[in-house]
Amino acid sequence: MLRTLLCAAQAAQAALAALALTACTTSGTVSDPSAEPSRPSATTVAALHRLVADGAPGAASLTTRNGRIAASRFATAGVADLRSGRKMGRLDHFRAGSLTKTLVATVVLQLVAERKLALDDAAGARLPAGVPVTGAGGHSDLRRVTIHQLLDHTSGLFNYTEDPRLSEQLYGKDFRAHRYDRYPPAELLRIALDHPPVAAPGARYSYSNTNYLVLGLVIRAVTGHPYAAEVSRRILRPAGLHDTSFPGERAALPAPHGRGYSRIGDHRVDSTSLNPSRAGAAGEMVTTLGDLNRFFAALLGGRLLAPRQMAELRSERATDGVYGLGLYATRLPCGVTVWGHNGDINGSYAQSAGTADGRHVVSYRINTDTPARPADGTAVLTAEFCAPRA
Repeated sequence: MLRTLLCAAQAAQAALAALALTACTTSGTVSDPSAEPSRPSATTVAALHRLVADGAPGAASLTTRNGRIAASRFATAGVADLRSGRKMGRLDHFRAGSLTKTLVATVVLQLVAERKLALDDAAGARLPAGVPVTGAGGHSDLRRVTIHQLLDHTSGLFNYTEDPRLSEQLYGKDFRAHRYDRYPPAELLRIALDHPPVAAPGARYSYSNTNYLVLGLVIRAVTGHPYAAEVSRRILRPAGLHDTSFPGERAALPAPHGRGYSRIGDHRVDSTSLNPSRAGAAGEMVTTLGDLNRFFAALLGGRLLAPRQMAELRSERATDGVYGLGLYATRLPCGVTVWGHNGDINGSYAQSAGTADGRHVVSYRINTDTPARPADGTAVLTAEFCAPRA
């Protein structure tokens, strides 16, 4: 689900320079005169229009500084619904895909701080009874994989969403026939384990949704509660994320929401409604732009993890600078480094990024599976973190 946005300075700058500001742009209002200005920057608006020009029906962003969510700057381009022409709203709910992983990683690191779990624990020893730990031929073996390797995608486990038959059901020609199918995590794990690993545990970085599927099961075994319940208790309620949820098998999105669209072959398909058990702890979360900004401001600001776990969260040593423990750094053309995650699932793509102290956070989204060009997404971040402050 994660397609890392690479920093493409020339492409991003060209996109911003070439795009004129047109209609379909709105901004939030600010009642506090001392708060940040409500009008989004021209370069941010241009970057959102570029996303739409390259194929997204709609795009929206929310910028928060100094924790002032009510004074955040909201911008949108295009539409949330191709039939009605409705614009994206600041309070709209959407599927966040792999942004779920950062919350799961935060809970795992809290459990490490509480000494209920250790990063070098074998994953196979921390799973609920009855969950498979090996696959066909014994080539994939969770008894040889550590919690740390799950968190930073160095486990070598096959990515279950790349299984050819399952991939057609999740994203391909069989999506419409299987969009409401139930996918228990143990079943998805068995599919992954029946494939040979892509690398030996700890050998190299290889992004795999299977890793966080396993971590969701580990949380359940360690705490006695579903991972979603632990995320709610430990993160959503303390951080005030009242519009974030883990729907389980609930197919509909909460109100308000727009539509989500996917490309299947040559056809654009409305993929708003689906059974999110296909993603589970790897990407089922439903949220809003405001809640994403609240979460990353709290996380990066040190309010959810102790200093030692924050250092572990950011450490990219094992992945040669690609990925930490549920968090990655994006190095922008101007030399600024921001921290966050991105995520996609049928009909929705989103990314959040913030400064190291969490005082400046940006989240943006589109209502299709992924940006047509990675440089378009980089341009949104570049516009917010590299442009002179408005």
